[in-house]
Amino acid sequence: MSKYELALVVSANVDEEVRNATVQQVKDLITKFGGRITDEGTLEKKKLAYDIQKMKEAFYIFIKFEAETTAPQEIESRIRIMDNVLRFLIVKDEIAEAAAAAPAAEQQQ
Repeated sequence: MSKYELALVVSANVDEEVRNATVQQVKDLITKFGGRITDEGTLEKKKLAYDIQKMKEAFYIFIKFEAETTAPQEIESRIRIMDNVLRFLIVKDEIAEAAAAAPAAEQQQ
């Protein structure tokens, strides 16, 4: 399994219940496609670097997870159609993978 990090930007113009439900839907997608969430992150309101849909602020959350290499593509296709998600990005966490592989390599020597 590979390690990934999902950056999610959620609209600030919705109620807290809707915002939390959106984040929960994303977490459910990760587990639905065989992923395991390692760090759920926290939802924080921040100022945007530039206006998105005439909004100056939004909520950010960074979720770290492990999944097979096919899972991010499936997750992205589902997130893309969510109304309250302004932006998202899934990146492979190569630093975490290298750190996890290093102790195993040292034990073999």
